[in-house]
Amino acid sequence: MTESSVGRVFFGSDGIRAGWGALVFIALVAGFEFLAFWVLRYLLPPGYHPPAILPLSLALKIECAQLLPVVLATVIMARIEQRPVWFYGYLGKSKAAYFVSGLACGFVAISAFLFVLRRAGLLVLEGEQLHGGAIWKYALGWAVMFLMTAAFEESALRGYLQYTLKRGIGFWWGALVLSVVFGLSHLANAGENPVGIVGVIAVGLMLCLSLWYTGSLWWAVGCHASWDWAESYFYGASDSGLGIQGHLFGVHPIGPPLWSGGTAGPEGSLLSFTVPAVLSLGMYLWWGRRRSYK
Repeated sequence: MTESSVGRVFFGSDGIRAGWGALVFIALVAGFEFLAFWVLRYLLPPGYHPPAILPLSLALKIECAQLLPVVLATVIMARIEQRPVWFYGYLGKSKAAYFVSGLACGFVAISAFLFVLRRAGLLVLEGEQLHGGAIWKYALGWAVMFLMTAAFEESALRGYLQYTLKRGIGFWWGALVLSVVFGLSHLANAGENPVGIVGVIAVGLMLCLSLWYTGSLWWAVGCHASWDWAESYFYGASDSGLGIQGHLFGVHPIGPPLWSGGTAGPEGSLLSFTVPAVLSLGMYLWWGRRRSYK
């Protein structure tokens, strides 16, 4: 095989071929995360085991160990493809407007959904759990943590990979593949259930729809971060089977887990599918005809 034919295997008219680009990105993220968690292991006390309820300090360390590898991998791929590092989902106009509106939509959406569960007799509000300075300490700490979570998950699955798979198999086939991966990544959560997994896939597709309409991830990052912050910190509900230490209020499910969500939290309820459906309809009505995602 000649040098030119080898080159055609790896490179096309628009640079590195989509399949190879995706594989290199995944390999880079995996390698950097291995190193990050190897370092993290030595930052924790000997014999340390993560508790069932996640403390803020550990959560921040874990998110740093997940976000930084994705950032580094994206920087490397941007250099290889000779594009700005912000190219993969963070360019475009109205960045601040999209981000702030995403923050508002995420908080309102989870609040409205929990209100429905409470009115249906599927959720009990336990009242305030924090007082004084602890309210602001945990509010800010968890806000930073969930913003990193949103940036990590959106950049990893709807940033470089979404753009690259769009070149190879089309936007929506790529969105479906990555949303399924998004759902399956929650299988390791101790309290998760099958309804919750499918619900995460539905949310992933809804977030891809925001990318399809806006051309960027700013709305998705804002919505994702505020949803998780409100669900976990503000209301104190389980998020995909995970709970946190230091939440403002407390809630617990009652009734059949199929409807209340059970140990998975509100996202494990069959009723949770109404949330991405309503938000998707809102995108259609607000943003109108789709804008091409480049």
